[in-house]
Amino acid sequence: MSTEQESARLVVDGTEVARYVVDPAVDARHGPRPYLHPVRTLGGTVVTDALPADHVWHLGASLAVQDVNGSNLWGGRTYVRDVGYTWRDDHGRIAHTGWVERSADRLAHRLEWRDPHGSVLLTEHRQLTAAPLTGDVPVWRLEIDYTLSAPAGQDVRLGSPTTNGRPDRAGYGGFFWRAVSAEPASAFTASATEEEAVNGSAEPWVALAGTGPDGRAYTLVFSGLGDGDRWFVRAGMYPGVGVAFAFERPVTIAAGTTRRGRHTVVVADGVLDRAAAAALAASAYARRPDGATAS
Repeated sequence: MSTEQESARLVVDGTEVARYVVDPAVDARHGPRPYLHPVRTLGGTVVTDALPADHVWHLGASLAVQDVNGSNLWGGRTYVRDVGYTWRDDHGRIAHTGWVERSADRLAHRLEWRDPHGSVLLTEHRQLTAAPLTGDVPVWRLEIDYTLSAPAGQDVRLGSPTTNGRPDRAGYGGFFWRAVSAEPASAFTASATEEEAVNGSAEPWVALAGTGPDGRAYTLVFSGLGDGDRWFVRAGMYPGVGVAFAFERPVTIAAGTTRRGRHTVVVADGVLDRAAAAALAASAYARRPDGATAS
């Protein structure tokens, strides 16, 4: 059986909260990769977008980098120093290679990050976990836990448009959530408000408040930056939040070593204030999938 367009579900307390598209049938120029869409609040509001007209290669919530040893695994045009965005034949793909676990609240699998010729740049183990959170409003938590492994004989350099010469703090690439909002979205942290102040920061958490296609408000609260990571945030041109690996400078995964990431996203109905967002971020990130406290 072909896995083309194969999808898996994540369920919280009997409610489907996300579909995970494992092997999407999208144009190679859109950076084929597994992605979550639609993701919903417990109340049913959709909070992700995929294949939007403004950036067709934005695929819900996914993991992707625009420059992996010169291969574009993000999709779209590649930023070239002193030239700008250019269509190039440099698009690779992130391919599912096998399930490790597949249950209602946890999905774990193996992947390969491949260059345009099919050669393996990185191997990955990824786990997605969904769980309810206790609070005053209906809330659930998504955890994304992954390990990227470089081959024994080659360093792997991760870059971004900024590291390749783009001047305006567009260092995207890593875990990215393309949101959807019928009204202009707003972004905030514990100490900053709106896109300009939040983008590029290293705050412990960042929240994005928007309005779903059904007209109902929602709030997403992201946490879990790694060492050297920065938040990539958009609220004006489009709504989205990402954990950027190479926001200001390239990052190298040395030959034979690994890079670990663990991020959480609180998905809530309604509009959360700063105090509620901070409390949920702290609670969500402190809880391991097995219930243990993070070290």
